[in-house]
Amino acid sequence: MSFYENRVLPHFLHLACGNTVVDRQRAAVVPQARGRVLEVGMGSGLNIPHYDPDRVELVWGLEPSEGMRRKARHNVASAQFEVRWLDLPGEEVPLDDNSVDTVVLTYTLCTIPDWHRALEQMRRVLKPGGQLLFCEHGTAPDEAVRQWQRRINPLWRRVAGGCHLNRDIPELIGHAGFGIQRMETGYLSKVPRFAGFNFWGVLFPADQARV
Repeated sequence: MSFYENRVLPHFLHLACGNTVVDRQRAAVVPQARGRVLEVGMGSGLNIPHYDPDRVELVWGLEPSEGMRRKARHNVASAQFEVRWLDLPGEEVPLDDNSVDTVVLTYTLCTIPDWHRALEQMRRVLKPGGQLLFCEHGTAPDEAVRQWQRRINPLWRRVAGGCHLNRDIPELIGHAGFGIQRMETGYLSKVPRFAGFNFWGVLFPADQARV
């Protein structure tokens, strides 16, 4: 891991993903988590203050970056529930089948190289009746914005830790075998439109009966 990835990028991502507008998005999704939780791409722990400690038993934080785990120390120390680090990428989830009540995925799917394998792993560990809570940015509905996303994306990926501006989140979800229980979309205010179109809601494994 380069000096930039280990020392500079964690600070940049902490600031970019922790502003007030993005934090409101986290607050709309994360408090719904329950039971034993897997958070994929925990980063600097920005979701930790939004978990309801009366609903959450344990949170596994999957985060391969040492720099991000270091940046998260303060949030982890303040958690009112147990947090266990899993220092592996999203494509590798070292948990048993049907062992997780909730998967939390916020501003992470844009960076995972093998997104299909990662989503399959998330589906594998979810219990019957489990849920995946998500909030992601991705491809915009307006062609003019999509053109800017395509132009900016190559440079953006290099400076933002592999983040893709224009992944089609609903298409990715469907290919990986998830059903949409609820999804909302829209541009975030005070965020550049090329990076501000969001998808958020609740998913469930399409091959599992709802309970």
